Amino acid sequence: MHRLAFSRFGPPAEVLELQSLELPPLAEGEVRLRILAAPVNPADLNFIEGTYGIKPELPAVSGIEGCGEVTESGDPRFAPGDLAVFLKRSATWASHVQVPGDILFKLPAGIDPRQAAMLKVNPATAWQLLTGFRRPEPGSWIVQNAANSGVGRCVIRLAKSIGVRTMNFVRRAELVDELKALGADHVAVDGEEGFQEAKQVIGKPGAALGFNAVGGESALRVMNLLAPHAVHITFGAMARRPLTIPNGLLIFKDLQFRGLWITKWIEQASEAEIAETYGRLAEMVVSGELVQPVDAEFPLAEFQAALVRAGEGSRSGKVLFVP
Repeated sequence: MHRLAFSRFGPPAEVLELQSLELPPLAEGEVRLRILAAPVNPADLNFIEGTYGIKPELPAVSGIEGCGEVTESGDPRFAPGDLAVFLKRSATWASHVQVPGDILFKLPAGIDPRQAAMLKVNPATAWQLLTGFRRPEPGSWIVQNAANSGVGRCVIRLAKSIGVRTMNFVRRAELVDELKALGADHVAVDGEEGFQEAKQVIGKPGAALGFNAVGGESALRVMNLLAPHAVHITFGAMARRPLTIPNGLLIFKDLQFRGLWITKWIEQASEAEIAETYGRLAEMVVSGELVQPVDAEFPLAEFQAALVRAGEGSRSGKVLFVP
């Protein structure tokens, strides 16, 4: 058994080490799993750098997401051979993990472990964006920036499944056809020309929901495409620029401004909400309705190569550790 651990904060390529792993005897309520796949997420890298919202005690192991196969269980809800995903940070950059059964979600039979490993963050974020603040009527519009991101692509697929139309902003024109093939209703380059194009397409009264992962002028363009009383939700800040909200959008359009961090939602949601959300998403993965692209797979021992690939802009999907 092995893990990728770090004993100080810093650049992941410099501070990560492949170490042997020993797990304690299984306690009541605990489950031991063999990791089948774990993605490399930007938040994982920030966690190692010490710039994430949560700082661990050192030494620590990164890994926000992952899919594992149960090898031993002290929880009657799980049996050897079951597949599960981790709903809380569980140090999944390892060959094996031992956690309380309460933080696991058991997956349906027939699911692809690689797709399941990416289930916790992006699909759940997209589903909460679409339904957690206001359920848009079928045929209505939502508008989002960073539409080619992992969350953005999930929004396109999930919106299609509930009959909602998507207006999608991207930074590069070459992404337009790709997202349309994915199911996007309209795609425009994120700028003044693209804004005017989107305004014509959406028409009056505007979009019911706006999703912002960029900030700055891009977030303002999303605001200006919303209908009165619509909800603008920020879940990222790629441009590292704050929101600037014109007074008129508050006074005359009465827009609502909210934020979403899926980790906090998981902490606060009821068991029924968790089961309904992840159950629906998992079944969509099994049916092939929800597919997230995988760019490359690496064993833990090749973590340096995995980090290099994860940092390259030419990627066509997630980088996975497949121990």
